[in-house]
Amino acid sequence: MLGDRPLLVAVAGGTGSGKTTLTRELAKALGPSVVVIEHDWYYLDRSHLSVEERKHVNYDEPQALDNELLIHQLGVLRDGSPISAPQYDFSTHTRAAEGREILPAPVVVVEGILVLAIPALAAAFDLAIFVDTDADIRLLRRIRRDLLERGRSLDSVEEQYVRTVRPMHLLHVAPSRARAHLIVPEGGENAEAIDVIVGRLKYMLLGQGGRT
Repeated sequence: MLGDRPLLVAVAGGTGSGKTTLTRELAKALGPSVVVIEHDWYYLDRSHLSVEERKHVNYDEPQALDNELLIHQLGVLRDGSPISAPQYDFSTHTRAAEGREILPAPVVVVEGILVLAIPALAAAFDLAIFVDTDADIRLLRRIRRDLLERGRSLDSVEEQYVRTVRPMHLLHVAPSRARAHLIVPEGGENAEAIDVIVGRLKYMLLGQGGRT
């Protein structure tokens, strides 16, 4: 804890960069001291749009997410109270009626491509990490994830990547690298970097390092 409040950590980077793997490794190393929040949970509900209209929404820009809600809920966690985070269905682009309870913990990690692209959100974190991975590797991982985990077709993945993913990466994600305290090549595959980050977080938890 920093004083008597949780330590807020951002893990950002391009789609398929290895953010999720890195986050999982941090959670494994820190055990019950950490809780993980996915920025993707905060996509705006599109139930008011037709199925066809939902296909044309730009889901790769900061405005596609309810960042104000996330900032508010991080404040609630920082104050020591639980939150009800949204549950988002990527196959329908809608939110579930019920949220998921997230309890406060000494370390709160928020992972997502646009976490550092929104200035007000980036300013909330005590430690900001950007995962930097080559574009071809990221694209292959994105295709695999969307096909296997999100029920997408190959044609829809290709269309979205060309129309929004790549342009928004260049416009929003890549520049957000400048807001990071730490750049990590290859994400969860970089065992040495993970050891350094875990050591830094434990140091901060002990209250010896102060704020970054």
